Amino acid sequence: MSDEEQVVRPAHRPMGTISPKIVVVVIIVALILASVASGFFVVDQTEQAVVLRLGRYDRTVGPGLQLRLPFGIETSHNVPTQLVQTLTFGYRATDSTGTGLTGAQSYDDESVMLTGDLNIVDVEWIVQYRINDARKWLFNVEDKETTIRDISQSVMNALVGDLPILSVMTDLRTQIEIDAQERMQAIFDGYDFGIEVVTVKLQNIVPPEGAVQDAFEDVNKAIQDMNKSINEGKEYYNTAIPEAQGEANRIVLQAEGYAAQRVNQAIGDVAAFDAMKASYEQAPEVTRTRLYLETMTDILAPENGQVTLVDSSLENFLPVKNIGGGV
Repeated sequence: MSDEEQVVRPAHRPMGTISPKIVVVVIIVALILASVASGFFVVDQTEQAVVLRLGRYDRTVGPGLQLRLPFGIETSHNVPTQLVQTLTFGYRATDSTGTGLTGAQSYDDESVMLTGDLNIVDVEWIVQYRINDARKWLFNVEDKETTIRDISQSVMNALVGDLPILSVMTDLRTQIEIDAQERMQAIFDGYDFGIEVVTVKLQNIVPPEGAVQDAFEDVNKAIQDMNKSINEGKEYYNTAIPEAQGEANRIVLQAEGYAAQRVNQAIGDVAAFDAMKASYEQAPEVTRTRLYLETMTDILAPENGQVTLVDSSLENFLPVKNIGGGV
C-alpha cells in the first residue's frame, strides 16, 4: 500500500482521562460559587455591619442581604447596635437576664467602697448600654468590657466617696444613679467609644458582712429609736399646743368680753349720771323727790319679799315681827 493510499485515523485517548474543557468549566463554576458565597452576607435586624476593604474601613451597612467584594478583598463585621447590653458590678448573676441577685456570686473587689464619712459600704449596681456607632466600637477601644468596667467603678467610687453612708443608702440613691450615668457618658464620649449609657441602677447597698454590719445595725436601730421618740414628741406637741392655744384664746376672749361689758356699763352709768345732773340743776326739789320715790320703790318692790318698817325714834317698845307669817 502506497503512502497516498494510507488513511489518517484519529488518535484514541486513554481510558480515564478528563477533557481540559471540562476542567476549565468546573474551575469557572467553582470560582463563581466561591465568589457568590463570599460576596453576599446577611445582617440581622438588630445589627449593623462594618465593611473593610483590604483591612481599611470602607462603609457601614444596615440590616438585610448585603454585597461585598469576594475572595477576602472585603470583609464584614456584624455589630449588635440595637441590643441593650448589661454589665453587673459586685456580683455575677446566674439567671437568664444576668441581673438577678438570688444565687449570685459576689465580687467584693468591685463593690466594697469607702464613703465620705469614712465608713465602708458594699454597693452593687448594673450598667446598661447600647452601641450607637459600630465603627467606633470596633476600632477605637481594644479591650471593651474591661474599659467599661474600669470607668464605671472609677465613677461610682468617686460619687460614693463624696457622700455619707446614710445618704448613699437612703435619700441620695436616685441622684447617684443620675450623676453616674452623666459622668460615664461624658468619659465614653471623650474616648469616642461609640456607646450610649441607657441606665445606671443601684441594686443592693449594705455594710460589709461581719463586725461592720453588726455595728451599723446597732447604730441604725438607735437612729430609728431616736426618730420614734422625735415623732412621739411631735405628736404630743401637735396635740397639746392646739389645746393650750384654744384655752388661751377662750380666756382672752372672755376677758375682752368682760372688759367691754364693764366699759359699756361705766359709759352708761356716766351717761345716766350726766342726765340726772342736768335734771337736778333744772329742778332740784323735783329731782330729789323723784329719786327718793324711785329708791323706795326698789326697796319695797314685791320681788324683794316682805318689808318691816321700824321707827327708830320709838322708845321702850320692841317691834316684833309676826312670827306666824300673818299680816
